[in-house]
Amino acid sequence: MRLGLVPVNMGPVSRPDALVRAGRAAEAAGFDSVWAGDHTVLPDPQVPASPPRPQDPVLEPLLALTWAAAHTVTIRLATGIVIVPQRNPAILAKQVATLDVLSGGRVIFGIGAGYLEPEFRAVGANFAERGAVTDEYLDAMRALWYDEHPAYHGRFADFVGIDAHPRPLQQPIPLIAGGNSAPAYRRAVARAHGWYGYGLTPYQAAASLAGLTTAADHIQRPAELGELEISVTPRDRITPELAAEFARAGVHRLVLPAPPTADGPAQAIEAAAAAISGL
Repeated sequence: MRLGLVPVNMGPVSRPDALVRAGRAAEAAGFDSVWAGDHTVLPDPQVPASPPRPQDPVLEPLLALTWAAAHTVTIRLATGIVIVPQRNPAILAKQVATLDVLSGGRVIFGIGAGYLEPEFRAVGANFAERGAVTDEYLDAMRALWYDEHPAYHGRFADFVGIDAHPRPLQQPIPLIAGGNSAPAYRRAVARAHGWYGYGLTPYQAAASLAGLTTAADHIQRPAELGELEISVTPRDRITPELAAEFARAGVHRLVLPAPPTADGPAQAIEAAAAAISGL
């Protein structure tokens, strides 16, 4: 069972010194990754589907992970997740490639289509067609990262006669698709190396794996993607019993949530070490 820590860009951990401590502590404890979430803006007043409050500090995830990269050596740097349809695909591709180069090839690119309409409205993004936009943008980004002569022609992205260097060190960058909907499951099966679920119980994780299996029955998974890696942030504080339940459900990585306090990351790391010692 691999371990991650989330988030390293929100609340008390968003302070520069706290972010560094969290990244170094997770690395020293043997965690394989630190994760940063994405909210450029937040609805005010808060709406029920939005976990953070509008006044909660949220660092831009790729910049936060760059800061973490500068103060760590081996731990992987994961976006958990970036809301792809709210970004320009060429700029996002450049940002992710830059982080991969600066970190020595440590990026895990976690993505999602988003769910908060006020965010989309504020940044001028297409909420109604966010799933289709996400898929096109991912294809456009792949062209910029991996094609000798990048070109893409779609409804939402269109370019030719351009290039973008440096390319990512990782070929390919690990892609993780987040979300608990049928389109998200299809996206994970068809395009991603892994799937990420946030705030789940073992029962909900098992249900999501069933959804992924159903998607795989209807979509041919490219062989080069390999086995779908399953990452989950538990809803409840981790215990040995809970960790064992997630393992039995088929989860490969637990991305532990840090409580929203100054010593939250340390608490999460300590609990995780005790919880998986017997797995």
